[in-house]
Amino acid sequence: MKIIIAGAGEVGFHLAKLLSFESQEITLIDNKKDSLSYAGENLDIKTIKGDATSIATLKDGRIENSELFIAVTSSETTNITACVLAKQLGAKRTIARISNTEFIDNKDELGFSKFGIDELISPESLAASEIELLLNQYGFNDTYEFEDGKLTMLGLRLSRTATFVGKTVKEAAELYSELHFIPIAIQRYGTQYTIIPRGDTIFKEGDKVVFITSKGGDEELFELSGKVKLGIKDVMILGGSQIGYKTAQDLCKSKFNVKLVENRKGVAEDLADELPNALVICGDGRNVDILEEENISQMDAFISVTGNSETNIMSCLLAKSKGVKKTIALVENMDYYQLSQSIGIDTLINKKLLAANTIFRYIRKGEVVAMTKLTNMNAELLEFEVKPNSKITNKKIKDANFPRSAIFGGVIRNGEGLIPLGSFVIESGDRVVVCCLPRSIAEVEKFFA
Repeated sequence: MKIIIAGAGEVGFHLAKLLSFESQEITLIDNKKDSLSYAGENLDIKTIKGDATSIATLKDGRIENSELFIAVTSSETTNITACVLAKQLGAKRTIARISNTEFIDNKDELGFSKFGIDELISPESLAASEIELLLNQYGFNDTYEFEDGKLTMLGLRLSRTATFVGKTVKEAAELYSELHFIPIAIQRYGTQYTIIPRGDTIFKEGDKVVFITSKGGDEELFELSGKVKLGIKDVMILGGSQIGYKTAQDLCKSKFNVKLVENRKGVAEDLADELPNALVICGDGRNVDILEEENISQMDAFISVTGNSETNIMSCLLAKSKGVKKTIALVENMDYYQLSQSIGIDTLINKKLLAANTIFRYIRKGEVVAMTKLTNMNAELLEFEVKPNSKITNKKIKDANFPRSAIFGGVIRNGEGLIPLGSFVIESGDRVVVCCLPRSIAEVEKFFA
């Protein structure tokens, strides 16, 4: 697939890096020579120096032959304009990164597709949505919803007290007469290897396990993992960035009690006007005295989304030391994932990865309708829509000859989330969630093409 990316900033470079590993034909456009030089030296892609809103630049990138044009510069106006031009010049699909989330909320009414923009993405809005989901699923480190929660991905690390520990997958499943969850990926403690579990796979203390659950499955996992489900109501947010603002706005609508700490006086005053249901505090969130004055120890959750990864990590560690139950840190450097989780931060989020997950579904073959990469694990979750002529249609899972490095995680049928076992028959119209290692993606796609 020929893909053109406009913008070699953090989101654009990360996308180009991931897509270059997928053997896609990538062209990266940017008007900054340094950004392009770094990308050209480190990635097997074509680079073009120029303005993404220049017709000559787009033609130089052979826009007329592109199957996907992605505009992710730091300028919303540039991205929208570039997508409109790209579509008129022959690009089959276009995606624009925007910062004004009102555009996403009203995209059908505004008719962006009429102008040539097929999809709008906002990394900041995606991050805010991820944070709200994590708070609603307290106790789990990773979450992702399929079809508004009909199936949910939940990740947790097994403690010594977890009922699972020492049992095989099959033995754990027998603890409940009706199964509402299934493990789809395991990462052994202290390793970087991802295991696709089978019936005889044994759960071990310290394992990071990712599950797919249907309705009620999260309650069963809480019980079996030895965790106590506690409600989250009082939340402190550090950082009045776009993510901080959007998170506070969403959480206030969901009836959370929100305190937002921002050290820039002008920004804090604007946020106070725009967030009447949140308490906005002007102060340096790195100052322990200020956090203690604002009763950080009484908070149920602490979310740090400043522009500095180190600040976010250290402030979350401070919050954890004060007894805060749930901590979430925004990080830009993917290398921090392994380190930070091992020293006590509950969840790390990365807006580049969230944006990449959203865009990837336009690149996959078959009838992929959603996908996500498992955080810090070498595996992907793909949601396929089963067509009448799909290879998998009307077959039992156990007879499908599915690759061993992939597993069926769940099926959505007639609006209901189901956990399928070996005798389950896949039907046309089903939406099937599959977890697989990268080496088996191409083979898995053939079953649904």
